[in-house]
Amino acid sequence: MHIWAVANQKGGVGKTTTTVTLAGLLSERGARVLLLDLDPHGSLTSYFGYNPEEIPTSSFDLFAESAPATSDAIKRLLLPACPSDLQNQGIQLLAASPALATIERRSLQGTGVRVSKALALLWDDFDYALLDTPPVLGALMINALAACERLLIPVQTEFLALKGLERMLRTLEMLARSTQKELPYLIIPTMFDRRTHAAVSSLHTLRHQYEGRIWPGIVPIDTRFRDASRAGKLPSQFDPASRGVEAYRSLLKILLAPQVAAAPVKTGGGVR
Repeated sequence: MHIWAVANQKGGVGKTTTTVTLAGLLSERGARVLLLDLDPHGSLTSYFGYNPEEIPTSSFDLFAESAPATSDAIKRLLLPACPSDLQNQGIQLLAASPALATIERRSLQGTGVRVSKALALLWDDFDYALLDTPPVLGALMINALAACERLLIPVQTEFLALKGLERMLRTLEMLARSTQKELPYLIIPTMFDRRTHAAVSSLHTLRHQYEGRIWPGIVPIDTRFRDASRAGKLPSQFDPASRGVEAYRSLLKILLAPQVAAAPVKTGGGVR
């Protein structure tokens, strides 16, 4: 199983869109995909028509005192993505519930590696696991970073999102110092509108400051993402030829290439 986390310490930058679109494109290639929603707001869960406040099982169960300890127990927590018409797409969802917001107040043993342990039990059942994370540094994001082998950082091409990226990279450097483990990451410019000076300027800044650590493409503003979300369908099925889906298709080719343009976080020297 390959485990990718999608994270940024700022909301509204396209994390859920990135997660959902890449999942659909991987599924098109025949991959078995697990989507794990770790955000108490449950945007990924809601995307597929589930109410985070009403679902019987969720990723919160991974953090319970009696957390599932077998593969079969975890499988019982999974839900089909797009249950109405995509049950055969090879995508399953471990949904989120608002109860995840209480994780920070809990002091259970091994809280920081609960996701890693759960995914280890599902190792042979899925080809990819994509983790959608909350936009704040805490136990849930730490779990995702500890579990993943690659980090994808969507960054909206606007000034405030650049500040969120700076915080995210400081967190990665801190984690690398603590664990002595280099986590490869790739910055993904999202919501780009070439008609605005702010977007063009922000993209220029990203490419200048993070050369070699940023995907050379961009994900454009595309209303078809919103339409797909409203329909509860994967963007790649809703409109496979849309500009946004084509952008993510190009990104996926990079991610699956033998030599991927993803930079490890270096310890001691800072992130520049």
